[in-house]
Amino acid sequence: MSTPTVPHPRHVLVTGAAGGIGLAVAEAFAALGDVVTGVDARGPELTVAMQGVTGARALVVDLADPGCAEVVGRAVELTGPVDVLVNAAGIYPALPLAEMTASAWDRVQHVNVRAPVLLTVAVAAADRPASVINVSSGAAIRARPGAAHYCTSKAALEMATKACAVEFAGRGVRVNAVAPGFVEVDSPVNPVTPSYAAAVSVNPLGRAGRPAEIAAAAVWLAGTEAGFITGAVLRVDGGSAAGTTALPLHHPSRTTLQEAPS
Repeated sequence: MSTPTVPHPRHVLVTGAAGGIGLAVAEAFAALGDVVTGVDARGPELTVAMQGVTGARALVVDLADPGCAEVVGRAVELTGPVDVLVNAAGIYPALPLAEMTASAWDRVQHVNVRAPVLLTVAVAAADRPASVINVSSGAAIRARPGAAHYCTSKAALEMATKACAVEFAGRGVRVNAVAPGFVEVDSPVNPVTPSYAAAVSVNPLGRAGRPAEIAAAAVWLAGTEAGFITGAVLRVDGGSAAGTTALPLHHPSRTTLQEAPS
């Protein structure tokens, strides 16, 4: 991907900006000269992270709060209209379905799906061109033990991406998603064991992703080169969605009926 053409400094609102992919996204846009507003529920961590991003502001909000979209108005008051919204915040608790509670299910859906939709609606309400990038996951298309609530939330987020793209296209708002494979972020919010990391890092390219690679995809989708793209899901996953190299050849030889006629 080449560096997108940016006609002027943009106001970029990034959720989950205290670390991981969200922080990498904030840094990538700031490096282009854009003005970043970082949003996270972790106040001290967010403050420290945004101090390392040139010109960035920090706004603390719990995205599970039904009034979380008010953060868009606060950002507008501080910096001006939002040109780019990146919904990078997400939670990934490990909880088998047999132990699932209504509150545990709801919190994941509220943070991972409802908040991105509410923030997108708030940005679109300005009736001006904008770009929204949701951070999905390979879990949207592959279930895994202990992650039914997370997988469901990401599948829903991808459909919400399409729905928002359709409904807000007339307002000049493009809505797309980036779906990472496993990315090494060493997150205190969503910790994983080394054995889990090794298992989900198996992909055709043979390694885990890096936050900067996901950020680069988000920057490109927000740029003018992607101006005719909306409702799309860009999978940045090392080829995980394409297939696996971890299986052996299913059988070393062919049967008579499998052979082509000579």
